[in-house]
Amino acid sequence: MRRTLSPFVLAAGLALAGVGHAATPPAVVSPVAAAAIDPSLAMDGAPAMSAVAHIGQPTNGVFGLQPQVTKNGLRAHWMHDTILLPLITVISLVVLLLLMWVAFRYRASRNPVASRTSHNTAIEIIWTLAPVVILVLIAVPSIGLLQAQFKPAPKNAITLKAIGNQWYWSYQYPDNGGFEVTANMLKEKHQVGKGERFRTAADGPELLAADNRIVLPVGVPIRLITTANDVIHSWAVPAFWIKLDAIPGRLNETSFTIDKPGLYFGQCSELCGARHAFMPIAVEAVSPAQFAAWVKAKGGTMPGAAAPKPPETAPVPNPAPAANAAGPVENTTVAPTISNQAATANPAGAGNAGN
Repeated sequence: MRRTLSPFVLAAGLALAGVGHAATPPAVVSPVAAAAIDPSLAMDGAPAMSAVAHIGQPTNGVFGLQPQVTKNGLRAHWMHDTILLPLITVISLVVLLLLMWVAFRYRASRNPVASRTSHNTAIEIIWTLAPVVILVLIAVPSIGLLQAQFKPAPKNAITLKAIGNQWYWSYQYPDNGGFEVTANMLKEKHQVGKGERFRTAADGPELLAADNRIVLPVGVPIRLITTANDVIHSWAVPAFWIKLDAIPGRLNETSFTIDKPGLYFGQCSELCGARHAFMPIAVEAVSPAQFAAWVKAKGGTMPGAAAPKPPETAPVPNPAPAANAAGPVENTTVAPTISNQAATANPAGAGNAGN
């Protein structure tokens, strides 16, 4: 956890330093030295990026989908606004008008003798064909969208492996050296002890800010692989139009490409236990150059980059074998090393020893 110095403590320290070194001129930091600071080391290893209202997060009083930053998300947003919402509105209004007309036209005071009509061929044809036509109109674009969501990632994709745990996320970058990032929810100021880091407005909304953000490049295909270590979780970021279950013992995969840089939030969307609501997801979408700098800061490598050479050491001379007066030694079985380490807690004779 980082410790944040109070402005008053910092001012007092500078004043004391000025008293002790009054004759020493203040140091001047050159612009070159300031620019040399690696921006990838800010915000706990991620680029210094603050949350922006209405982007990548839910907003109070706003109805509708979040602004989408992937092609599948834009396509789904179009389908929602152009096809589904008008169709649902028309169906709801037609049903409401029919109910009102039936309640008014066929009320008991106007029809003291109820009609005994049991069948109407025209009505039955209409109420059978109309739902079929509606379902076909919905199915054509939705099947294409579903197919696009599970399109295999291209060869130049960067792999992100999201692993669900009770109750936090861990991430691996197999294509970038295999380093791992663990992300936990940032607590509020009144929930942490003295000196511990707590959530601020720059970190993101309450219950969605994470202590470690994952970083992904803009304009580069992302291969998302999900799994879990305990129970079923679900990795979901609404702005990416991504919701992929993380199942123990199974790998689920999808792909997407982020079109706009920014900070995007999500959370686990599968009931996974008592602290299900405290598994946020924070993703920073940055330029490929910033992503490469962040990977380097994490100790990883970019695909195609030369691996660091091991330090050169002087060769060790190979001593001549000593003469064996007793002649050649035959192959013998080496006695196993005796250890006083305690055995595991598995009881003996559990019927699994042969496995």
